[in-house]
Amino acid sequence: MEKYDVLIIGAGAAGMSCALILGSAKNKPFAKDKKIAILMHQKASALASGLFNNVLGLKEGTTGKEILEFGKNQLSNTYPHVTQIEKEKVTKIIQTETEITVITNKNSYIAKNIVVAVGPSNNFAIEGLVNYVEPHKKLPKAKERIQLKNTNNLVTNNIYVAGVLAGERSQFAIAAGSGASVATDILTKWNDNNPAMVHDSIL
Repeated sequence: MEKYDVLIIGAGAAGMSCALILGSAKNKPFAKDKKIAILMHQKASALASGLFNNVLGLKEGTTGKEILEFGKNQLSNTYPHVTQIEKEKVTKIIQTETEITVITNKNSYIAKNIVVAVGPSNNFAIEGLVNYVEPHKKLPKAKERIQLKNTNNLVTNNIYVAGVLAGERSQFAIAAGSGASVATDILTKWNDNNPAMVHDSIL
């Protein structure tokens, strides 16, 4: 059974942003030996049908489908040490004091930390997390969307939530920022709780 320091569940805006930030920390002493993976289940991502004219840095007319494909390539080309797990959907998690077993429709994995970054559908049915479900606080009630109870993106020990499922509004930039924020929380944890961020520079 594969073991990871972080396993990200979901590869939309939040999940991919989280993976990119964690991947970019590979040269930091506290992160260089960490094993990171992302379950690339994108079929149900609301991002796939999006059109973006109002996002800083994105060319007018960029589609969500293009972002999803570009993100996968960006992650594999720039940070190939981040494992991309294709065509698997999480059905259950089992948490102990030291690790989390993540069970998909095909395999099982062990992780020290997980980041849940799937959509806020009221059909959410990951066993082991359902008891944290509550109505979404920032989306219209008529949409019947849900979120996971959390405090600063932490659901419970070693389980993080990012994006709209964390209670954020369904704007691309907000969801992406939420995933990046969770990544820096994890980096900070690895850095003996000293604040950690990763910045690239042309200098």
